Amino acid sequence: MELTLDLTTYAIATGLIFVIAVMFSMLGLGGGMLYVPVFKWLGMPLKTIAIPLGLLLNGITTLSAFLRYNREGLVDFRGGLPAAAAGLILAPVGAHLVQYVHRETLILLFAVTVTIAGLRTLVQSGKGEPKQMAGKGKRAIVGSLVGGAAGFIAGLLGVGGGFIVAPMLMELGYPTKQAAATTAFIVTFSSFSGFLAHMAEGHIDTLLAVLTVMAVIAGSQLGAWFMANKARPGWVKGFYGVLLLAVAIKLFLGLLGG
Repeated sequence: MELTLDLTTYAIATGLIFVIAVMFSMLGLGGGMLYVPVFKWLGMPLKTIAIPLGLLLNGITTLSAFLRYNREGLVDFRGGLPAAAAGLILAPVGAHLVQYVHRETLILLFAVTVTIAGLRTLVQSGKGEPKQMAGKGKRAIVGSLVGGAAGFIAGLLGVGGGFIVAPMLMELGYPTKQAAATTAFIVTFSSFSGFLAHMAEGHIDTLLAVLTVMAVIAGSQLGAWFMANKARPGWVKGFYGVLLLAVAIKLFLGLLGG
């Protein structure tokens, strides 16, 4: 299936994706939670284009941010590897199951997920930085469980799963910047794994993919640099939480409006 998009749609999509990549990479997140709604609102099929392309961009955003964070020495590879492996394995399971779920159900699940993530982030934004990190064993066990769940949801909804991983790392005692960096590392695996699983049936507008990939690379590098060197973690988390709740409201209103 080929979509015919006009130049204005390409320009709007590329600009929005760039802004989203800047903001989400600050927390090590891929942006799939907004990429997918953007493509849906631009009239693209949810299951065959919005979710697969959202996962691709999600993975590129987190990979680009992860490389920047790694240069800053902020990534905890040992603590993040179990979660990354679990997400890598379970993301294709979620991607396979998406064909059996109705479109409206997917949007409802998406809206509920975004609401939970937004509320959780706002709660976290009022807390100070943790003083002590959990032990290696606890980080490995909790990371595997949460990383697997995040990977499954990533494949099903195209959101990457970072909104689950980042709060989990903060609960385990990671400072905000290290949590963002390690989240980027973990989510990269589940995003690309879910994308490859979707591509067996998905269709992507080539020009749109090229333009938005360029946008997320530039945006994620800028966002990761800003977070590592300039940003105030509490402000970033608060803004992110408010934005997610606004998206959730928009999704719920869309469902109510048919």
